Amino acid sequence: MKKIQTLLLVAAAASMFSCSQSDDSQKLIKDLEKFQKEIKELEGKVEETRKKINGIENGSDTRYREPVLVETLNPVTFRHYFEANGTVVPVDEAFISPEIGGQIIEIPVKEGQRVSKGQLLAKLNTEVTEKSIAEIKTSLELATDVYQRQQRLWEQKIGSEMQYLEAKNRKTSLENSLETMKAQLRMAMVFSPVNGIVEKINQKKGEQAMPGMQLMRVVSLDEVIVRADVSERFLPFIKKGDDVELLVPSYPDFRMSTKIHRTGNVVNMNNRTFEVELKLKNPDEMLKPNMISIIVMNDFSADSAIVVPTRIIKEDLKGKYVYVALNQQDNMVAKKKYITPGISYQNKTMITEGLLAKEKIITDGYNRVNDGMLINVRN
Repeated sequence: MKKIQTLLLVAAAASMFSCSQSDDSQKLIKDLEKFQKEIKELEGKVEETRKKINGIENGSDTRYREPVLVETLNPVTFRHYFEANGTVVPVDEAFISPEIGGQIIEIPVKEGQRVSKGQLLAKLNTEVTEKSIAEIKTSLELATDVYQRQQRLWEQKIGSEMQYLEAKNRKTSLENSLETMKAQLRMAMVFSPVNGIVEKINQKKGEQAMPGMQLMRVVSLDEVIVRADVSERFLPFIKKGDDVELLVPSYPDFRMSTKIHRTGNVVNMNNRTFEVELKLKNPDEMLKPNMISIIVMNDFSADSAIVVPTRIIKEDLKGKYVYVALNQQDNMVAKKKYITPGISYQNKTMITEGLLAKEKIITDGYNRVNDGMLINVRN
C-alpha cells in the first residue's frame, strides 16, 4: 500500500514539473519574440542615423533630407453638419372604430388590401334599426295624412287651431325621428376615411364592435413625415426651409435632399429637445411607418476658410501646431507653426489663426520631422 502511495506522489510531482517547464518555455518564447522585434526596430534607426551622418559628412549637397508630402493652402468653403435620428410616420393614417356598438356581420376587406376613401370596411347588425325605420315610416304616412286633412280644414276655418298644430307637430316629430334612425343606420356602416392599405384587422365577423375600440387600421404610404428630436442648442441654426439630407440605414444607397417642413415651438422638458419635421412624397412606398432614418443638418458655414486635415495637428506644452514647408537659403525646411483650430467635420478642421493662404503644410511625414529639419518635398 505504501509503495502505491509513493508511486502516486512521484507521478504527481513529475506532472507538476512538466507543467512548470511548459509555462516557462512559453514565457521565454514570448520574450524572445519581443527582443527580436526591438532589435529590428533599433537596426532600422541605426541605419537611418548612419545615412544622416554620411549626408552631413559628405557636404551640404548630400545632407540628408526627410522626404515629405505638402499641400498648398487655398481658402475653401467649410460646412459643419450634425445628425439627428428620426422616425417615419404616415401623413394619412386611420385607426378605425364604429360610431355605434353592434355585432359585426360583414368585413368585405382583407389585410394588405388597398382601399379608397369612402369604401365600405365593415357592417354592423342593423336589423333593429331597420325595423324601427319601417315602423316610423308607417306612422309618418298616417301622421302626414292627418296633418293634410287638418290643414285643409284649418284653411276652411273648420276645427280648432290646436288640432292643426298637434297634427303638424306629430308629423314633424316623426320626420325627425326617421332622419335620426337613418343616421344611425349609416353609422352602422364603417367606411374608410382615407385612400390607403388595410394594415391590420383587429376583430372578426360575429364579434361585438364598440365605439372607441379599434376595429382596423388603414394607412396611406403616398406621403410621409419624418420626425426627429434635436438638441435645443441647435435652435439658433435650424429653421423651416433649410436644406437637409435624409438617410435611411435600411437602404444604404438611399440619400435624399429635401427641406425642413416644420420646426417645433416647444422644448421638451425631459430631454431638452425640439421637434423637426420633413414632409416627403413616397410614390414607390420605400419609406414605411416607424422606420428609422437620419436627418443630416448644417449648423455652421464659412466662406474662404483655411482648412487642414485633422490628423496633422499636433500638440505640445505651448499649444497646438502643424508643420509647414519653408524655403530658407535654397533649402526646404520644416517649420513649426502654432495655430488656433476651430470646429472639425469629417477629418477636416478649420483654422482660425496661425496659417495663411498659399502656405505649404506637411501632410505626409509630419511625424518624422522636427522644427528646422531639412526636408525633401516629393510630388
